[in-house]
Amino acid sequence: MKKISLLLSVVLLVGSIAACTAQQPQDEKNNPYFSQGGNTKLSVTDAQWKKVLAPKVYNIMREKGTEMANTGPYVHNPKKGTYYCAACGHALFSSDTKFDSGTGWPSFFKSLNDGVKQAKDDSYGMERDEVVCARCGGHLGHVFDDGPKPTGLRYCMNGYALHFTPNP
Repeated sequence: MKKISLLLSVVLLVGSIAACTAQQPQDEKNNPYFSQGGNTKLSVTDAQWKKVLAPKVYNIMREKGTEMANTGPYVHNPKKGTYYCAACGHALFSSDTKFDSGTGWPSFFKSLNDGVKQAKDDSYGMERDEVVCARCGGHLGHVFDDGPKPTGLRYCMNGYALHFTPNP
């Protein structure tokens, strides 16, 4: 029984490591709305998004879903670079503002200028501040006021809503 338990633990650990080190969650080459550096507001229908976004990305970004903790990419990404919207390529966060919040989701204490917008979210019987991409309106996650200095904010983002590009 101990051998089975140990084997199961190893399998779960390997799966967890694979999930945390997953590469790009979205193939932006097949997405005509993805443009890093673009700031023009996008007006794309949900039907159009559904054609170009992977099902998991569509669920998170268009249906306000979420990934389970420690299953999305980038939660443990130590690389320096920029995090972009996985749907449209709008710049959202710098790795310089990323920190380990211990929540299982990529967390940042500051967004890039004009990268995100906030909206009230009263789903699930609680009041939260939803974070959306300022360019395409895609759901990214939520922001809380329990983050580190200097802002005191914790932008808790879904990894599958992000696209990371490392610095050259």
